Amino acid sequence: MVSGWDWDGDESLLPFDDPAEWDVAYERGEGSLGSAAIGLAFNCSLAEASPRIIRAMRLPDRGQRGFAFTAAGVAARLNGELTPELPAALRAEGPGHKSIAENAIDDTLDYVPVRQLPLRNGHRGRTRVRRGRDARRQWRGT
Repeated sequence: MVSGWDWDGDESLLPFDDPAEWDVAYERGEGSLGSAAIGLAFNCSLAEASPRIIRAMRLPDRGQRGFAFTAAGVAARLNGELTPELPAALRAEGPGHKSIAENAIDDTLDYVPVRQLPLRNGHRGRTRVRRGRDARRQWRGT
């Protein structure tokens, strides 16, 4: 399959809108899959983009992984929600100032209501609802 996308240029992939083409490029081992994940976040439904964003978060190239976390932040901003798998993938990268997930976690907490995020560490039986800064700290793990 011949692709019409420039897989060597990050910016040219921002209008990317074809999840099936992303899957083929992933199998070929193309280099700019994280950048294309941002395009998917902008141009596709959350259900279509989310599994590809998560796969891009596991790419060996740290720069492209960073773009995948940016894609998660874009998805949070545009949709006001995330699939259940995305918050887990964000947390797996870890909190902290040196984490490449830091900005995506901030976007998630800014644009997705905390009550819609899964609770950390399986604490579903709490009767007290944490609000504001306390809820953000609990979810972020800081």
